[in-house]
Amino acid sequence: MDLTILKLELNDGTAVEVAVEALLNGGYAGRSQEDVRAHVAELAELGVPAPTVTPALYPVSPYLAQQTDEVAVQHGRTSGEAEWALVVAGPEPEDLLLTVACDHTDRALEVHGVAWSKNASPDVIGARAWRLTDVADRIDELTLTAWVGDTEAGTEIQRGTLAELLTPDAWAEILRERGLLQPGTVLLSGTIPMHEGVDQFAGAWRVELGDPRTGDTIGVGYTVRQMPDPIG
Repeated sequence: MDLTILKLELNDGTAVEVAVEALLNGGYAGRSQEDVRAHVAELAELGVPAPTVTPALYPVSPYLAQQTDEVAVQHGRTSGEAEWALVVAGPEPEDLLLTVACDHTDRALEVHGVAWSKNASPDVIGARAWRLTDVADRIDELTLTAWVGDTEAGTEIQRGTLAELLTPDAWAEILRERGLLQPGTVLLSGTIPMHEGVDQFAGAWRVELGDPRTGDTIGVGYTVRQMPDPIG
């Protein structure tokens, strides 16, 4: 089977290629599990089934890790989520890479099963990455911001810091315990809250992972294209 190959450029100019063996989406992964429980209750009112444990971890088909500028969807109720991604590029600590990602999710399918909804659209991955060891001392300062809309600027829909989410180190330990901290594993972090009153069902998504200490940012963006209606 041909594996999806992610191509990532590091700050030192190194080009890294990673064949995706396992793709995992974290869910309900807020640092404050009290806030997570409140969020679960809110989603339950919308018909989204509650997880049996938090944080949750959803396996996704590896080919859905994509570096693309367009996502094709089946209907108008899909949207992205601003996230970071942990990419295991090799066996050493310096091979743990951090990049930006947008988990595009089928919201209509989500009420029937979160894991199903995660497998209906791709996880869009950035083309640049930082070594986790290079930013580990300021991980909580890193920012996540997302914009939606067809204009170049877009409308901000998410803004926060990585302090709101479980850390990459915490997820790495979870992966290690399950024998998944292996080259080719890609894990998405789970997301931060969306602003109220912004239409998430937009024609474009853009997400940025930022390092305020250096001013460096890693971005990813794509348009959303609805496929033709099925026949039959």
